[in-house]
Amino acid sequence: MKLQDKVAIVTGAASGIGLAIANLFVAEGAQVVYADINEGGLKLDSARAIFAKCDVSSSLELDALIKTAIDKFGHLDIMVNNAGIGSLGGILDTTDEVWEKTLRVNLFGVFYGARAAARAMKERGVKGEIISLSSILGTVGLPGAVAYSATKGGVVQLTHAGALDLAPYGIRMNAIAPGFIATNMTKDVLGNPDFQKMVTANTPLGYVGEPNDIAQAALYLASDASKYVTGTVLYVDGGWTAR
Repeated sequence: MKLQDKVAIVTGAASGIGLAIANLFVAEGAQVVYADINEGGLKLDSARAIFAKCDVSSSLELDALIKTAIDKFGHLDIMVNNAGIGSLGGILDTTDEVWEKTLRVNLFGVFYGARAAARAMKERGVKGEIISLSSILGTVGLPGAVAYSATKGGVVQLTHAGALDLAPYGIRMNAIAPGFIATNMTKDVLGNPDFQKMVTANTPLGYVGEPNDIAQAALYLASDASKYVTGTVLYVDGGWTAR
């Protein structure tokens, strides 16, 4: 198993991409904290998995989440900053409220999680891995998604700069940039036939991805297979950004 005896936290793990990542990590031998603001219908059937409630927009809650993982499992090897929200609105009509909420969750939350995890790893001499979820919209534009795009672009640069800060301690920091993935967050927009057609037309592989596609990328970055990889953004997008 690729993550035997590793300890991981996955935020936003009650559904979608986060749930797929957390489940795969458990299957690969890790002890995993499934963190989410809402437990929902999550059912954990492994002694190596626990649930912890966490609002990633709060630095205090993320500090407490790291402590929960260490108190339960003894240390922390892998932090996956997956929790995020979608938001619609262009430059002319995005409200202050939407702008601030999107930044709080999608960018502040990633920073708070990365900082708390890195501090814990450094303190204990753990050469760990921090993985954050960006998006193709952190690199390319899409009309009507200005706040979301801004936060995901921020995650890219946070990853680049953070990787340089943490490299002296052997802590790696990378990001994954998914294309359009079939989840609860995207079901409304992908349920629109015209939008679905636009997505498939702009995806060279010609179809929408699945959460497990992103989980497999996270497994690569979390494992020793990527031990010489840091400061990179792994695009898992069916070829969208290659156009």
